[in-house]
Amino acid sequence: MPGTLYLVPTPIGNLGDISPRMAEALAQADFIAAEDTRVSVKLLNHLGIKKQMVTYHRHNADTSGQSVLERLLAGENCALVTDAGMPAISDPGEDLVALCAQNDVRVECIPGPCAVVTALAVSGQPTGRFTFEGFLAMNKKNRRAHLESLRGEERTMIFYEAPHKLRATLEDLAETFGPDRPVSLCRELTKLHEEVFRTTLGEARDRYAQENPKGEFVLVVRGAEPVEEAEATLEDGLAMVERLRAEGLSARDAVKRAAKELGLSRNELYDLVISQKE
Repeated sequence: MPGTLYLVPTPIGNLGDISPRMAEALAQADFIAAEDTRVSVKLLNHLGIKKQMVTYHRHNADTSGQSVLERLLAGENCALVTDAGMPAISDPGEDLVALCAQNDVRVECIPGPCAVVTALAVSGQPTGRFTFEGFLAMNKKNRRAHLESLRGEERTMIFYEAPHKLRATLEDLAETFGPDRPVSLCRELTKLHEEVFRTTLGEARDRYAQENPKGEFVLVVRGAEPVEEAEATLEDGLAMVERLRAEGLSARDAVKRAAKELGLSRNELYDLVISQKE
């Protein structure tokens, strides 16, 4: 019988965020697949856990993923961890989860730290609907293309960003969405120097043009304001009726269809059509 792949989140900064269930999953797994064993061993030492570890990251996902799958199919249980946060979220762990799904291997996710929802919750931006866009491309052309595809996005947008790329990203964000668009810059979440800077894209761009960014950032950008469609008028209805009649519909059927599609009064539209004939 195949084993289970446990997705075990790790603290994004504060070791106090380790839950008993996370520690238990790490202790009971037969082996741990880690993004960087040098980082993960510090966590295991903190918990007093000694466990065999294998590396699983974006550079060896194909070969290591197959190796992990074989051990799971043989009945072993594996705990998958990243350096910080939830495995499989903006992480090659998604490929391992897909591989397990394809081979009927059970996957169990332990709830825990995730920079995306942590930043969104504290941002002060709308949280009802959002889209996680991960890291933007290093290449300026690709980065601009990605942002351009989001120009009309009405949901709150969440981006990860490294300090050395922050200035360029803020410049492109301000150019694409406008300098007045609200943004929350969440830095060093859960760590000693955590900071949430709520401002606009223009002000953020200007601040970090002068200030040297430090720490990892999550950018929470408010979505575009919904575009309100103008209410249709009876004149709009009349024009639609004329087009429908040219297509062969009777006056009565054309009025019925136009009134329904444009949200107009059928009687008022019919009276207008009749008056045009007089």
